[in-house]
Amino acid sequence: MTSSNPDTPVIRIRNLHKSYGSLEVLKGVDLTARKGHVVSLIGSSGSGKSTLLRCCNLLEDSQDGEIEFEGEAVRWKGVGMGRHPADKAQVMRMRTNLSMVFQQFNLWSHMTILQNVMEAPVTVLRRDPREVEEKARGYLAKVGIVEKCEAWPAQLSGGQQQRAAIARALCMEPRALLFDEPTSALDPELEQEVVKVIKALAEEGRTMILVTHDMKLAADVSDHVIFLHQGKIEEEGPPDQLFGNPQTERLRGFLSATA
Repeated sequence: MTSSNPDTPVIRIRNLHKSYGSLEVLKGVDLTARKGHVVSLIGSSGSGKSTLLRCCNLLEDSQDGEIEFEGEAVRWKGVGMGRHPADKAQVMRMRTNLSMVFQQFNLWSHMTILQNVMEAPVTVLRRDPREVEEKARGYLAKVGIVEKCEAWPAQLSGGQQQRAAIARALCMEPRALLFDEPTSALDPELEQEVVKVIKALAEEGRTMILVTHDMKLAADVSDHVIFLHQGKIEEEGPPDQLFGNPQTERLRGFLSATA
């Protein structure tokens, strides 16, 4: 059962280890995302940011460590490379409350934008299609593309497709949103369309974990920033501290390279 205590973090990860064969990608990482907070993960390519996000959503199996969702710990079976979640129903329940927005949109090409946004609540959550349609149109309005309801994904720009993907995630009405480099596939002009939506969601007080290469976005929306380097947390803290007064040489070098 999930905790009713409002102080219980939405997501808590402790000492997480993840390997692909002999390659250790995460080397004992901790993360806490509290209700209404935005946590941003920054770091060089290959530092483990996206892997950590996928482990949060149980899209990847970790080899050691604890993952909790609203105080409920994931139950595991096996050890090391043979470790997997023990309860498929638990995994499904947790995943439906952790909506993920991917770098490459992942919209169904054979469905209209409205159908894309409605699909998971209707088929996975078994909700009434009429109620879902009303909410889907509302979320498409929120991200500024309600006029594209009947369009096909191929008829939209990259920025519009990513906003549709965000509306699709919102339509699940999750406890937290997970963003994996949501703007990196977009050119600068279209990127700003998506940044505007993410900032608005942060201002609403939505719980979010954001993997991003956009340091300004991380600085603007985050309550807490984690800098990953070679699978470990090199430095973390409030954005003013990390971006204004970095304590480690590695973070100073990273910020200098991304400026």
